[in-house]
Amino acid sequence: MTAGDLIHIHDLRLWAHVGVLDHERRDGQWFQLDITLGLDLSESAKSDDLSATADYSLAVLALQALVRELCCLTIERFSEEVFEVLERLYGPLPMHLLLQKCNPPIAGFTGTVAIERRRNWSGQQDF
Repeated sequence: MTAGDLIHIHDLRLWAHVGVLDHERRDGQWFQLDITLGLDLSESAKSDDLSATADYSLAVLALQALVRELCCLTIERFSEEVFEVLERLYGPLPMHLLLQKCNPPIAGFTGTVAIERRRNWSGQQDF
């Protein structure tokens, strides 16, 4: 991979049925997802050929489809499902994600809760 070749998808808002509380899984809630894919973009940059890169629109559509079916307790499991979708689309690329629960049902708390994970990301790669 050429140093610095990354595709970023930021602020993907997804309505998903994820949470420890019954009503979170029943009713759903908003999540926000940032994804980074590490790959060599030099060929697509030269050729302007979509088949030489990772078509990010496929990721967005696949993740939208995922959340229509997903029901789980933890955002950790949700993140694992995201990685599995991305690997089915693009293979074992270096991937990074930040998954935020936009309005966690915690009394007196108005912030977000997030997890950050990497897959196939060596210590030499940075974003």
